[in-house]
Amino acid sequence: MTELLTVIVVALVAAGALAFVTTKAELSLRWLEDSLILVATAIILFVMAFVVAEVVMRYAFNSPIPGHLEGAELLLPMIVFFGVSYTQARDGHVGMTFVVEALPPKVRRITDIVTLSVSGLTCAVLAYFGAKHAYLAWDYDDVTMTPPYWYVWPSAAVIPIGYLMLAVRMVLQILQKVMPDRFPPPIVDLSDLHVSE
Repeated sequence: MTELLTVIVVALVAAGALAFVTTKAELSLRWLEDSLILVATAIILFVMAFVVAEVVMRYAFNSPIPGHLEGAELLLPMIVFFGVSYTQARDGHVGMTFVVEALPPKVRRITDIVTLSVSGLTCAVLAYFGAKHAYLAWDYDDVTMTPPYWYVWPSAAVIPIGYLMLAVRMVLQILQKVMPDRFPPPIVDLSDLHVSE
C-alpha cells in the first residue's frame, strides 16, 4: 500500500512539474509519439513479412522457422504500446460519450478533467508495476518456453513505457483544459478522427 501511495504522490508531483514546461513537454511528447508510431509501423511490416516467411518455409520447404509464434507474440506489445499515447493525443480511442456529449460545456470540461485524472493515475500505477515486472524478467533472464528462447524483457519493458507516455499525455490534456493559452494548437483538431464539439 505504501508503494502505491508513493507512486500516486510522485505522479502528482510530476504532473505539477509538467505545468511549468507545458509547451516544451507537449512538443517533445508529440515528437516521441510520432517517432514511436513509425517504429510500430515498421514492426507491423516486419511481423507480416516474418509470418509470410514462416508459412512459406513451413508449407513449401517443410522447414518451419523455430520460435516464430513466440517471436511474433513478443512483438505485439510493441505495436500496441508504442501507439497508445499517439492514439490518445488524437482522440482515437473508442469511448462511450453519449451521456458526456449531452452535458453543458462547463460540466463536460470538469467531467473530462476528472476522467483524465483517474485514467492518468491508473496509467502511472500500471507503468510503475509494469516496470517492476520488466526488471524482474531482465534480472531472471526470463525467456520463452521453446527454442530459440527469446528474451521476454524487451517486450515487457515496452508496456510500462507505453503506460508512462499515456499518463504524461493525459496530464498534458488536463493542463490543456485548465490553461489552454499555454499550449500549441491541439493535435485533435488536425485529425479526421475528431468530432467537433
